[in-house]
Amino acid sequence: MEIRKKSALARVYAGPEHPIKNDAPEVLFMEAVCRKDTEAALGFFRDRKLFLDEPCAIDTPWGRFEGLSGIREFTEGFAARFGADTAELIPVIHTRANGRAVLEAEIHFVKDDVMDQVPMFIVADLRTPDTLDEIRIYCHYTFVPGASAYRPPIFKSAHLEMGDPNVLTGAVREYYIGLHHMPSVDVDRIVRCCGDKCRFGGYHPNDGDMPADRYEDIPATYKRMGEYIPRCVTMRYETLIDDGRTAVIEWVHIVSRAGQEERNRIAMSGIAAYERGDDGKLCAIRISDYAGCEGDIRWDEEAVTLQEARQVNFVEEMPWGYGRRGQE
Repeated sequence: MEIRKKSALARVYAGPEHPIKNDAPEVLFMEAVCRKDTEAALGFFRDRKLFLDEPCAIDTPWGRFEGLSGIREFTEGFAARFGADTAELIPVIHTRANGRAVLEAEIHFVKDDVMDQVPMFIVADLRTPDTLDEIRIYCHYTFVPGASAYRPPIFKSAHLEMGDPNVLTGAVREYYIGLHHMPSVDVDRIVRCCGDKCRFGGYHPNDGDMPADRYEDIPATYKRMGEYIPRCVTMRYETLIDDGRTAVIEWVHIVSRAGQEERNRIAMSGIAAYERGDDGKLCAIRISDYAGCEGDIRWDEEAVTLQEARQVNFVEEMPWGYGRRGQE
């Protein structure tokens, strides 16, 4: 079989160190979606969320689907949205904590003996141990035919500052302090919190042939990030799912005037997973976002204008960062 779009997620990360809870509702739901069993998929949701006066929902790079009618539409159109006849779920990493679950998986889409391997973060808000209130799917837009390069913020930020690293622990906290060190990324600090076999990547479309060990790439990667983080753009995390080994963070951007004028940046949603090794240092960093792809957005096809999008999570300048005003 020809593999047209290749993912390294399963090849690099799958193994006994990443057990999958196969009877979890988020796993069973995605299996039902892949085999086009709409009634089974619907059985994991109720039309309204348990506590919020909102419909259940699935938020994806190609649209938001609300209520049971939306879940049906999502399920029935899932494989076709990727131009495929069939879809198969390949679970790779499973993180469950804090009333949420994150399934990192490849979906293998097949049509006419051609396969596309699409790596996805699948985040579930649990209603009960066996049912779901919401699913949020993250994957790079280039894996989805016709998808937009604009992923509007899923969450409305309560305030326009980076997340407080003190809600994080260990190497993940150290990483975020290094990432948001004023006036730019503290590359040495980030490198010191990474183990010497730390793996970076898995979700970018160029990662299909990534080697298992990318530790040597980390300094250069974060040096490039230091050209604009945190002066131009920073991340405010909106959810934290941390089981003690892996911390998964859903975040939205905060963008300064410098970020808009120098980098063409706008606020979008993204996600990252930070995995700790037995030595307490990071053994993997996996990020899914559209950073640097703003030039590909077709604003004449969006529900909002560029001017409207620029007003979301905008600040004149970054209000603070670690390494300033005595935060360390």
